[in-house]
Amino acid sequence: MIRRILRSENALREFAASFAQRLKPGDAVALSGPLGSGKTTFVRAVVEALHHDDETSSPTFTFWHRYAGVPPIDHVDLFRIEDPSELAELGLEEAFGDDAIALVEWWRNAPSLVPARRYEIEIDGAGDGPRTIVVTEPA
Repeated sequence: MIRRILRSENALREFAASFAQRLKPGDAVALSGPLGSGKTTFVRAVVEALHHDDETSSPTFTFWHRYAGVPPIDHVDLFRIEDPSELAELGLEEAFGDDAIALVEWWRNAPSLVPARRYEIEIDGAGDGPRTIVVTEPA
């Protein structure tokens, strides 16, 4: 387990960019934390580090974006999921293939969707204040 206190949003982006270097196709990253904690900022920094382009947007209303590149990155946002039974209609399980990296915000809204072998990242804090980030490695 890794635990860090990050003093700024820029430090969060730097941490995420460094973390991105360990990811490979087939990996799943489950992100949690309160609104405004930096989950989407973390995703944006990972995508930029791996694709050298900031092509991200929050998929809160569409649930899932795929960012083309090598490797492809699937960005899933489960904020609006109130009942995991809603997942059957959305086809989100397709975001977890061996060819792409999956980054999932609000994963605890549908824990059965995210593979058991995953990185778990908890971000605490918001706004301009410091954030505590805890990374749990896949089992």
